[in-house]
Amino acid sequence: MSAPDLKFTTLGCRLNAYETEAMKAMSEEAGIGGAVVVNTCAVTAEAVRKARQEIRRLRRENPDAKVIVTGCAAQTEPETFANMDEVDLVLGNTEKMQPETWQKLSGPDFIGKSEKVLVDDIMSVTETAGHLIDGFGTRSRAYVQVQNGCDHRCTFCIIPYGRGNSRSVPAGVVVDQIKRLVDQGYNEVVLTGVDLTSWGADLPATPRLGDLVMRILKLVPDLARLRISSIDSIEADENLMQAIATEPRLMPHLHLSLQHGDDMILKRMARRHLRDDAIAFCEEAKKLRPDMTFGADIIAGFPTETDAHFENSLKLVSDCDLTWLHVFPYSKREGTPAAKIPNQVNGNVIKARAARLRAAGDLQVKNHLAAQIGHTHKVLLENPRMGRTEQFTEVSFDSDQPVGQIVETRIIGQNATQLFSSC
Repeated sequence: MSAPDLKFTTLGCRLNAYETEAMKAMSEEAGIGGAVVVNTCAVTAEAVRKARQEIRRLRRENPDAKVIVTGCAAQTEPETFANMDEVDLVLGNTEKMQPETWQKLSGPDFIGKSEKVLVDDIMSVTETAGHLIDGFGTRSRAYVQVQNGCDHRCTFCIIPYGRGNSRSVPAGVVVDQIKRLVDQGYNEVVLTGVDLTSWGADLPATPRLGDLVMRILKLVPDLARLRISSIDSIEADENLMQAIATEPRLMPHLHLSLQHGDDMILKRMARRHLRDDAIAFCEEAKKLRPDMTFGADIIAGFPTETDAHFENSLKLVSDCDLTWLHVFPYSKREGTPAAKIPNQVNGNVIKARAARLRAAGDLQVKNHLAAQIGHTHKVLLENPRMGRTEQFTEVSFDSDQPVGQIVETRIIGQNATQLFSSC
């Protein structure tokens, strides 16, 4: 529970949601009350517009509260929010994760009587503190942030300017955190980061993500499940592939940052892989772990995308056997190179292409669910009537089950998004 009268609103990615949980803990310890905190997203211009809209709504609903704005949009456009009458304080992405920041804010009349913008140069940050973040009010899974920032400069992406360069939490710190979480009763831990497969590049001896995964599984033998979040498949190292092949406690579900299925568009995006690289990775992972499922991020309507380019993206869904799609209609983001590319795609065309991608994804989900009927799965319960398989597929139960525990059950049916259990 956070301090009385302290409200948090999270916009954007899962990492933002994880960091909101950490801010709640720090603000509770500091004893802050009477404030509204908005954790913003900067991924598109639309995300910034929605943040401003949300801030105005929260001010109307909480006229006596101080409004604190943080997150990636606050980092990249601090003056945009500082110039809003509704905003009392703007915090950068580094500042929001520092306990001392929240301790200062708990001082008498600090908010509104000190400087309005506390945002440092994110590119000067060289370390990322590991934060223990629990299961969002459940006992099902815990999240450990092991990496932040990104060294790559994809032409559509503003996030490096909101998160800074890549920096890693040392393996020993990560292992100690996970041991504590297992001691608290968690059966699943998820490793999170902005560019997770770049973990270790800034550490002594430059270990790789696979090294971290193998070390966790070796040193925390009581951890039932380890899950990794979004990865860049071109950066998958030998030990990560070895873990996929040999470690049943590493969950067979990978979310891939693919973005497109056409080589020309991938080059214009400044991605570091080609279409065949993505297909080869998926084929290899499936060979090593036949029950592996994939999610993927795909952008529809990137500047200069023709019908032929788009068809290559659409075909990638089946060529890579992708199941869980995150489809993003391209949105021009000022400050990125892609915003300056001629031949921007018409908005109606973008919307239609995104719809076709989502339809392809829906079909893949339907096929995946149908293939599970009659099989037995180990399901981690998120609430008494719903849990997830190792592949992160939702399973619905018709009787109460022990939350946070892993139960083995036979699958007897499906709807559009879930499996049905025999329990």
